[in-house]
Amino acid sequence: MSARRRVALISGAGRGIGAATARELGRRGHHVIVNYKSDEASATAVVESIKAAGGSAQSVRADVCDSAQAAELVQHVLKEHEAIDTLVCNANTAPAPLGPLSSLTWDALIGKIGGELSGAFFLTQHVLEAMRPARAGRIVYVSSTAGSSVGGSIAHSTAKAALNTFGRHVAADAARYGITVNTVAPGPVNTDATADMLTDEFRQFLCDHSVIGRRLEPDDLGRLIGLMADDGFSVAVGTVLEVDGGLGMLAQPLPSLVDAPDPRDGGTQ
Repeated sequence: MSARRRVALISGAGRGIGAATARELGRRGHHVIVNYKSDEASATAVVESIKAAGGSAQSVRADVCDSAQAAELVQHVLKEHEAIDTLVCNANTAPAPLGPLSSLTWDALIGKIGGELSGAFFLTQHVLEAMRPARAGRIVYVSSTAGSSVGGSIAHSTAKAALNTFGRHVAADAARYGITVNTVAPGPVNTDATADMLTDEFRQFLCDHSVIGRRLEPDDLGRLIGLMADDGFSVAVGTVLEVDGGLGMLAQPLPSLVDAPDPRDGGTQ
């Protein structure tokens, strides 16, 4: 009897980081459930790209911020495939209101926090019910370095900080069942969701202040999340892994103890 193919459910997997993660997990042998809310064409394209590369995938529409739809999504997957081995909560569930505190309304703040947490909350609850008896599973939340920084959107940063804390609590509870839970918190990523939000000047700033000399791409995060879903990543539990290409490190430069060439220059002294 052949081994059962692992099953991965990824929310918001039609574009950006979610799509890159879906392709990576497909490459790693998962049957990928590409969840989407409204953009069926993009989700279908991701499924077709996984199949073209020799993988297995399907798209399923559901608004994961709705408890009933999230439950129906999980039950649909379990009915067809018997298990969910990996859950990646990636859906961008609410736009971030911009501007200073003086212009921020309470409803906008709570809307962002609630939108950020609801999809993760409902999917986690329902998926854990299936993972606990199996005493195995991987859950990865996609957050942001905004959760530990200031200077951007107050609502966005507060919501991401809440997601980080939520993930740590889930990790502590789930570890006893052999379920590994972690969070990846990327810096600015080059996606269509951020294309209209960043000025050319700010894009150049990100490149100039990154150790790797460029902006993060969705595939960078997809590969990392693929590793976090792997059995070998079980030693990390409740980790919030910030990934920003060294942007945070260079924001607070320290004096060098030795004279060394810039590795980006490609030369030696």
